[in-house]
Amino acid sequence: MKLHEAPSPNARRVQIFMAEKGIDYKRVRVDIRAGDNLSPEYRAKNPAGRVPVLELDDGTFLAESVAICRYLEALHPEPNLFGAPGLEQATVEMWGRRAEFNFAQNVAGAFRNITGIFKDRETTVEAWGQVCAEVASQALRMFDERLAKSAYLAGDRFSIADITLGVAVDFAEAVKVIPLRELEHIARWRAQLASRPSWSAK
Repeated sequence: MKLHEAPSPNARRVQIFMAEKGIDYKRVRVDIRAGDNLSPEYRAKNPAGRVPVLELDDGTFLAESVAICRYLEALHPEPNLFGAPGLEQATVEMWGRRAEFNFAQNVAGAFRNITGIFKDRETTVEAWGQVCAEVASQALRMFDERLAKSAYLAGDRFSIADITLGVAVDFAEAVKVIPLRELEHIARWRAQLASRPSWSAK
């Protein structure tokens, strides 16, 4: 198995997931700043031109980080990171989607539009980036309130929902495009994540 990757929250999500599962893989670096992901060769692997892409031993390519993680969960069901079938699985999905749509996507929108890092290949609107930054910042309150009631986003167990939000918060802190509020329960939760060996996976 090969993981075509670049430094990004989505690639890191898969890296942490694989580390939690103890899955070995070969890493293939993709230089997205140089536009390697836009080349015909790379687009043959993923027409969307994004990272990561999981290349299977039979030559199959899987893109989209959550889809990759679902495949890996089927191959390596323990430790379970998508939740037991039924209510727990639905709760993991619910909080994972909230983390994705309310926070992670808005952090990405702020980063791309405020910094203009890819303005040579996409239209950027700084005002829209500022809107995204404010939405992301406001969304943190919802997650802090949830974490006041449970150890992790979906309950008492670590799950992919925590990975999704955790890598997005780490990214937001690194790129400094949104005001990260000092929230008690998120701070406690982030310390728990940082203590996991998988969290240092690179």
